[in-house]
Amino acid sequence: MATAAASTSLRPPVCRVGGVGGSRCGPPGGVHSARSGGGADKAPEESLKKTIEVDRLIDMLRDANPRELDQIVVENVLAFDAGFWVRLAARIDICKSDDDKKDYEELAENVMNIVDRLVHKTDQKIEQSTDVLKAIISPVMHEGDVKWPPREPGTLKLMEKEISRREQEGQLDEGFLSEVSAQLRQAKQDGDKPGLQAMLQKVLQLYASKSLQKRSYAYKGGQVVVPEKFLESIIQAPENEWNKVLLDGLTVGKGDISPDDLYAVISKRIERVLIRTEGGSYQQRILVEYLKEIQARAEEVVKVLQGPTI
Repeated sequence: MATAAASTSLRPPVCRVGGVGGSRCGPPGGVHSARSGGGADKAPEESLKKTIEVDRLIDMLRDANPRELDQIVVENVLAFDAGFWVRLAARIDICKSDDDKKDYEELAENVMNIVDRLVHKTDQKIEQSTDVLKAIISPVMHEGDVKWPPREPGTLKLMEKEISRREQEGQLDEGFLSEVSAQLRQAKQDGDKPGLQAMLQKVLQLYASKSLQKRSYAYKGGQVVVPEKFLESIIQAPENEWNKVLLDGLTVGKGDISPDDLYAVISKRIERVLIRTEGGSYQQRILVEYLKEIQARAEEVVKVLQGPTI
C-alpha cells in the first residue's frame, strides 16, 4: 500500500553553510538554480514580500533562546524550503564580522537539526499509523492482497473490535486518520484497486460510527427525542443495513419520522461536530462526511419511495 511521503519536503537541502566545506547552503546546482526553478515569473512585489517574510523569520530564529527556537521551528516548519536556506546563506555571506558569521552558521546548523528531528518523528508516526491500519485490516488480507468484500460474515466484526481496541489505546489520532486518508487518495488516483479503496472507506466509516456513538442526544429532560434516537440507530447500524433502517423508520416507509425531521437532526449533529472538533482536522472532516453520507442515503430512499414528482 502507498505511504504518505509529504514529510520529506520538510528536509533542508543537504549542504554546509557559507564557507564551511567550501559550499553554500542550498540545493544542488547552487543559488541560481534554486531561484530560477519556479520564481522567475513572479512579480517583483511578490518576490520582495517573500524575502521580507523570510528575513523576519530568520530574525526571530536568531533572537530566540533554545526553547523558543524549537517552538518557532515547529510552528513554521513548512517555511523551511529551498528559498529559506538560500536567503539564510545570503545573509551569512553579507555578514561584516566573523563573529556574526559564526552565529548565523550555528543558527543554520541548529535549525537543520530540529527540522531533521521533526522529519524523523513524522516518519516514525507514519510507520506507527501504518502498523495500526495493518492490524485493523488484517481480517481482509490474504497473502498480501485485499479481499473485498469480505467472504467471512464475521470479518467486519473483527475489524470493528480492533478499531475499538485501538481507539481505547488512543492510537486512532490525527496521524492515523491522515495516513488512511492519504492511502485512500492514492487508491482513488490509481483506480486499479477498487477493493482497497472500498476497504479503506470502510475503515473510515467504522471509525466515524464508533466516534459518533460516544455521545447520545436521544434523551432530553427525561424525554426521548425521537428523531435523534432514530439517527443514532442509523449510526449504530452497518452501512449495508441503512436502507432497511430508513425504510422502517421514515414516514415514506413504515415509520413515524418525517424526512425533514431526520435532516434537521443530521444538520444539528454536524453543527455539534464542528463545535467539538478542531477546525480543518481529519477527524472533523471524516465525521461530517459520514453524517452527510447518511443524509444522502436517506434522500435516495425517500426519492425512490415517493416516486417521480410531476
